[in-house]
Amino acid sequence: MIKTCLECGEKIIGREDKKFCNDACRNTYNNKLNKDTTNLMRNVNFTLRKNYRILCEHKTKKKTKLPRKKLIDAGFDFEYLTSIYTTKAGVQYFFVYDQGYMYLENDWLVLVQRTS
Repeated sequence: MIKTCLECGEKIIGREDKKFCNDACRNTYNNKLNKDTTNLMRNVNFTLRKNYRILCEHKTKKKTKLPRKKLIDAGFDFEYLTSIYTTKAGVQYFFVYDQGYMYLENDWLVLVQRTS
């Protein structure tokens, strides 16, 4: 039985469990297969990096208080974060990696950095 490459259809020479004729065909095939997932992850990671950068730029002290609108004006997307931490008192902190924020009254936030 002659096996053919899943990408280009060429005859495969070598091990019987081989699926591709060379590394280029294997990479091309897998890149096509994962294209949609890769684009989604690329877009999510771009937004997370942007949010992280914005939090770092606005946090000037150990704890920085500022209006929520300031982050919105800078392009911060509140839908993208990496974790939520809830204290024993029920206060929630929203984090993008180690940079976080907590909601205060009247649409104000306090920016914090998580320590190890």
